[in-house]
Amino acid sequence: MPENNGNGIAVETHELVKRFGDFVAVDRVTLKVARGEIFGFLGPNGAGKSTTIRILCGLLEPTQGDARVAGYDVRTESEQIKHNIGYMSQKFSLYDDLTVEENLDFFAGIYGVPEQRRGEREDYVLRMAGLTERRTSMTRLLAGGWKQRLALGCAILHEPPILFLDEPTSGVDPIARRNFWGLIYQLSAAGQTIFVSTHYMDEAEYCHRLALMYRGKVIALGTPAELKKSLDSHPILDLETPDLLGSMKTLENQAGILDVAVFGGGLHVTVEDHSSAIPQIRSLLDGRRISISRLERIEPSMEDVFVAQIEEEERKPQ
Repeated sequence: MPENNGNGIAVETHELVKRFGDFVAVDRVTLKVARGEIFGFLGPNGAGKSTTIRILCGLLEPTQGDARVAGYDVRTESEQIKHNIGYMSQKFSLYDDLTVEENLDFFAGIYGVPEQRRGEREDYVLRMAGLTERRTSMTRLLAGGWKQRLALGCAILHEPPILFLDEPTSGVDPIARRNFWGLIYQLSAAGQTIFVSTHYMDEAEYCHRLALMYRGKVIALGTPAELKKSLDSHPILDLETPDLLGSMKTLENQAGILDVAVFGGGLHVTVEDHSSAIPQIRSLLDGRRISISRLERIEPSMEDVFVAQIEEEERKPQ
C-alpha cells in the first residue's frame, strides 16, 4: 500500500509529549525520517524509545504535540497508519504452539494479505529469512535468531512501506544480530523505511541517521559520522594498562583531563589537547610506577558520543 505522503517524509513529529500522571515519558521530541532511511533510536532502557514508537504506531495518543506517519495523523488516522506499517517488538509476538508456516498463515490473515497473494508472500518471507527448510518446524523449537527472523517476516507480509522495530535484537547472540542487520539493509535497499530502537551502541553504526534519547528527550540527532565529529574539540585517548583502578585515580581531576572511563579492557581518557595530554599522562602514571602498554588518540565510538552527550545534558540546569 503506497504512503500517503508526497514530500519524501515517512515519519514526522513536532514537540511530541507523552505524560503518565506526573511522569514525562516523551519530552518535546521533534524529528523527521525520510522514506527509505534506516533511522535509529539509541538510548538506555527507560529513555522513552518504546513509548514514542507506540505513539507512532497509533497505539498511544500523545499528550501534546503532533506526529504523522506515512502522511497520516496519529491522533485522527490511527487505523490508516496501522495499514501502512509493520511492527516488531523485542518479545517476538509469535505463537510457539504453531509451526513456522502456521504463524505466517495466521499473520497473513491478521494483516489482510489477499488470498491470491499469500502463497507468494509467505514463500518470499521464508526465502528472505532462510527458513524454507524449517517451514514445518514448531516455533518453540527455533533458536532465538531464527525466531527473530520469523518475527520480522511476519511483520512485512503485507508489504508495509514503514517498519518499526522496537529493540528487535535484544536477547539474541552477536552473530544473529549481525545477520538480522543484513536483512534490514535488504529491506531498506528495496525502499522500505526502517525505524529501529536499540540500546546496543555498536548498532548505531548501521543506521543512516539516529537520535540519541535520554530521559524522554532527543539530546543529539545526526549521522553516526556527524555525531562523532561533534567530539572533535575533546580528543579521546585509548589507554591500556594492567592497573585500571590505579590509573583512573591518578588521572581523575587532573588539569586538561576531562573524563576517564572504563571501556572494554582499557580506559578512554577525554582530554582538552591530546598532544600535551599524552606526555602528561605518561609522566603521571610513571610517577606511580604504573606501566602503559598503549596510549594513543582514537576515533570516538558511539558509546563515547553517548556518554559525552549525557554528561552535557546532566550539567544543564534543571
